[in-house]
Amino acid sequence: MASERSYSPADRLLLQADAALRTLLPFTGQPFRPSPADGQPDAEFKPEDARHIAGLMRINHTGEVCAQALYQGQALTAKLPEVREAMEHAAEEEIDHLAWCEQRIRELGSRPSILNPVFYGLSFGVGAMAGLISDRVSLGFVAATEDQVCKHLDEHLEQLPADDARSRAILEQMRIDEEQHATSALEAGGLRFPAPVKFGMTLLSKVMTRSTYRV
Repeated sequence: MASERSYSPADRLLLQADAALRTLLPFTGQPFRPSPADGQPDAEFKPEDARHIAGLMRINHTGEVCAQALYQGQALTAKLPEVREAMEHAAEEEIDHLAWCEQRIRELGSRPSILNPVFYGLSFGVGAMAGLISDRVSLGFVAATEDQVCKHLDEHLEQLPADDARSRAILEQMRIDEEQHATSALEAGGLRFPAPVKFGMTLLSKVMTRSTYRV
């Protein structure tokens, strides 16, 4: 994990570039934990059901691309070392989610969204800006974002076919992790965003989900 004594600002920029490549290039993000889908039975799906499941998992994969970029941007501009380290640790767990979702998408005969580089760049910029404002705002943004992610995961769990144990296992573990990220961010002093800000974030998240379901 990066630390103030180990890396210069130039080193950190190179690490950010490396993180972007590992996030966006296929099969380059190596998970730290085995996939929750391992050991779960697979099922035969009608073509339209398989496309729907793949679309849901593609949305979640892009969500993890956004989360990875958000954390990397925040880590780059965080003021306090402990906040930077917390962001980097959360980013490591998001790599697990990224790899799990990509594996499941490929199993279903589909591919991740071609829009991922665009969403990575936008999310990195938002994360870096939040970090520049203050660590409290940065942590609050994490909590609000993870709340949005949990809502999406709940919706997707309801839409999955009952016999899709592999996708369900992945999304259930992701929800546990994301909820913990939100709780940890608030406990670390994150700002609780007001309802209008959260509403705006919801509208932006709908743009992402609708555009990446098929593309």
